[in-house]
Amino acid sequence: MKKCAVIYNPKSGKLKNMKEFLKVTEKILNQYSYGAEFFKTSKVGDATNIIVNLNDIYSLVIIAGGDGTLNEAVTGNVMREKKFLLASLPIGTTNDVATMYGYTKNYKKDLELLLNGTIRNVDICLLNSKPFIYVACLGNYVDVSYATPRKWKERFGRIGYLLYGVKRIFRKLKQYSIEYEIDGKKYQGNFSFLFITNSSRVAGLEHLYKNVKLNDNMFEVAFCEAKRKRELIKMVPAILSPVVKKIPGIVYHRTDNLIVKLNNSIKESWCLDGEEYCMNDNIFHFHIQNNMQMLIPKKNVQKLFKEEFET
Repeated sequence: MKKCAVIYNPKSGKLKNMKEFLKVTEKILNQYSYGAEFFKTSKVGDATNIIVNLNDIYSLVIIAGGDGTLNEAVTGNVMREKKFLLASLPIGTTNDVATMYGYTKNYKKDLELLLNGTIRNVDICLLNSKPFIYVACLGNYVDVSYATPRKWKERFGRIGYLLYGVKRIFRKLKQYSIEYEIDGKKYQGNFSFLFITNSSRVAGLEHLYKNVKLNDNMFEVAFCEAKRKRELIKMVPAILSPVVKKIPGIVYHRTDNLIVKLNNSIKESWCLDGEEYCMNDNIFHFHIQNNMQMLIPKKNVQKLFKEEFET
C-alpha cells in the first residue's frame, strides 16, 4: 500500500467536525490503496516545516487547508532536493486555486476528484526566493486578504473579507513610484496596484485573462495607474469582464522575468496567495521554477495546461 501524508490546517474554513473529516479522509484514501498519516498545523509556517522534514517514503502529500496553507507547503517543497507530488484538498474560506482547478465545496467529492485526477507540471512563481502559486500583489486594500480578523472569516466566510474591505475603502488612494525591467527593457511609472499572477482567477474573480496556461513558463503582469478612487470605480465593470489587458489605465505585460524597484521610502508588505509577506528590500525579482508536480482534478486540465507538457 502506498503512503500518503495529509497536512491539514484545523483553523481553515468552517469545518465543524474535524474528527469526522480525518476519519472520512483516511477511509477514502484506504479505498484508493493509500495508507494515510496526518500532520496538523498550529501556527504560521508549520506546513513549510512539515514538508521540509517529511521522510521520502510518501508517494503523495495532500494539503488540506486554504490558499495560504497550500502556499506554505509549496514553499517547503521548493526547498527540498527530492520533491513530493502534491495535491490540494480545499477546506479554506476562499480557495481561489482550488476553484480554478475545478474543485467543489464538498471535501469528500474533492478528495475523490483529486485521487482520480492527473499529474501535471505546474509553474511556481517566485518573488526573490519566496514561492507563490497564483498571485503576488502590492497596493491599496490588498491587505484585506490577510488582515481580516479570523473570527470574521470563520463567522461570515467570504463576506467577512467584504465587510473588512468596506472599512478600508475610505482611505486615500496611494500611488507607488516604481522602476521595472522586463526582457531587458526598462520602464517607470506611478501605480496604485501591482499584480503578478499565474492564474485565471484572483480574489474570487473568474477569467481575468484568456488562455492562461499554468505550465507555459510565463506569468501575467498588470499595473494599475488610477490616481483617484473614482478612476478605480470606473474600471470595475471592465475588470469584471475578461479584458483586463485592454483596460485604459492598466499596463499589461506577459513575461517569465520581472524586476521591480520600489522608489517609495516606506517599506511595504506584499500579499502572496492571500498572506502577508514582509520584506526589507525595495528591489523584487520575479521568475519561475517549473519542476513541481501536482495531482489535480481532470475537469479543467485541457483549459489550464498546454498539451505538450502532459505526463
